[in-house]
Formats: sequence, structure tokens, C-alpha cells
Amino acid sequence: MFLRRDFRKKKIVNDERISTAQTDHELMQRVARGERDALAVLVQRHQSRVLSLAYRFLGHWDAAEDVCQDTFLRVFHNAAAYRPDAQFTTWLYRIVANQCWDHRRKAAREPVPQSNPIDPVDPAGNAAMLERKERQDAIRLAVARLPDRQRLALVLHRFEGMSHAQIAEATGWSAGAVESCIVRAYATLRERLADLRND
Repeated sequence: MFLRRDFRKKKIVNDERISTAQTDHELMQRVARGERDALAVLVQRHQSRVLSLAYRFLGHWDAAEDVCQDTFLRVFHNAAAYRPDAQFTTWLYRIVANQCWDHRRKAAREPVPQSNPIDPVDPAGNAAMLERKERQDAIRLAVARLPDRQRLALVLHRFEGMSHAQIAEATGWSAGAVESCIVRAYATLRERLADLRND
């Protein structure tokens, strides 16, 4: 994928070979020394989760790819400041969240592009598949309409499987704020998607 290719343009020669069995902390120590191959291993290991998180938060693949690229650039540039006080993924998710906030702020100042209308015709005649897609679209839209903090907490909790304490650590919010965001997000989704449950 695009990230691995970009980070391997310049290699730093080192006597020790970089192993995919090394921990994230060990790889970050090597990244701090400027070893781009170590970063490539981290990208390979975590890219899909970063991309998934950014997509679930932003709702657009092109924006999620931009955030993913920027996230790993930040990992590279801030590697020397990294301290293994918590899990690497917690530190990484905080960077992803901040990049998503930044992207949303920038996007709010730009004109909104028109999305392509969904073709209501199902060429294969598969009504069940079309109905499932409509349900998924309704859920995706309901999540996208949540306030930013609620959406981020929900995505981290529901899709990334993070505990309230882990979310608090990744976002810098208090445990009470995280719990409140998650409770409100689920309550809002239940209300907005009540029609789907009744179908």
C-alpha cells in the first residue's frame, strides 16, 4: 500500500536486522534512531486499524487515507518523544484522533462535495442484499451524525474493542466523560434507528 512504499524510499543501514517479531516499543526505539524500515513494520502492523478508525470517524475513504498517512508521518517525526508508559496503540490512537479532529476542522471551512446518489435499481434482483445495504447505510449515517466526541468514543469502544479506561487514556478525557459520551451515543443511535428494529 502507499504508506509502505513511501517510508521505504530511504533506508538507513544498520547491523541489526529488523524483525517483525519485535515489539512496538522496540520498533519505536529504532524509529527514533531514524530507521525507516522499523517504521515500515509498524505501518504494516497497524495501518489497517488506523485506516478503519479514521474511516469510521470521518466517513470517507479518501479522508481516512489522508489521516492514515499523516498519522504515520507524525509517528516518525515524534518518535524521539515517545515514552512507553502505555501501550503503543493507545499513543497511536491519540494521534489518529487528533488528526481526525484537524481534518474535520479543515473540512468545515471547505465547501461540501455532492455525493453520488444511490441507484435504487437492484440489477441482480436481490432484494435482501439491497435491504441489507440500506440498513448499513442508515446505521453509517446515524453514526456520522453523532457529535464528534460521542462518535469517537463509540468507534473506539464498539469497533476497536477498547475499554472506557483505554479510551480515556487515548483521548485525554476523564473516565466520566468517556462513559457519558458512550451512553449518549448508544441512546441516540437507539432512538434514530428505532424504525430498523421494528421492521
